[in-house]
Amino acid sequence: MVDLNSYIYLSLILFLIGLFGFVFRRNIIILLACVEIMLNALIILFASISYFRKDATGYILVFFIIAMAAAEAAVGLTLAVALYKKLKKVYTEEINLFRG
Repeated sequence: MVDLNSYIYLSLILFLIGLFGFVFRRNIIILLACVEIMLNALIILFASISYFRKDATGYILVFFIIAMAAAEAAVGLTLAVALYKKLKKVYTEEINLFRG
């Protein structure tokens, strides 16, 4: 059986992959995918802690994180499509053109 430390390490590795991707990439679609990876790392962490402690609080947080991730994906992709329609590019450097 897999112990809690393995899940914590997996969650940490996934979160770091998402964080490094978010910091070093410039494509908006990739940034949204990196945020999803970080949220999935949190889901793994909360679910595993809740499983090993026999507590339902972590599972409740998992449901809220899933809902937040779905809303983030919908709003983020909508903004990315709007940006692509306007500029024909989806890089973060073009966001500065919208400042007033």
